[in-house]
Amino acid sequence: MAGTMEVALRWCGSSEKRIRGFANSMATPYGGTHEVGLREGVAAALDAYARGRGLLPAEGPDLDADRIAEGLTAVVSVKLEHPEFVGAARGELGNAPVRTCVAEAVREHLGTWSEENPEQATAVVGRILRSEALD
Repeated sequence: MAGTMEVALRWCGSSEKRIRGFANSMATPYGGTHEVGLREGVAAALDAYARGRGLLPAEGPDLDADRIAEGLTAVVSVKLEHPEFVGAARGELGNAPVRTCVAEAVREHLGTWSEENPEQATAVVGRILRSEALD
């Protein structure tokens, strides 16, 4: 991916998810590869943290990606040399390499944050696990 990215995450008490994406400062209301990468990276980081702390069994199923996003407010902004949009409205980013790059960066940085802030990370994972148990 030739470009830069910025990501901000916050979980709050609501069950609503709010994920907003931008490509070259333009809103992408239909999402795209940067938003998919964000969700994948968050899921991978929290799943690894939960398994490493014994909050999830090693052989059990992964955390549900939809549940991970509950209560999440996130912004992912990428600045690309050559953005590729899907459709005439330019509302969805289509650059395939962006997905992998964003996912890896989010996984790495959220993983580091989780290790440095175990009480907060455990609270986030606990909320997800309680949400899954209610179903």
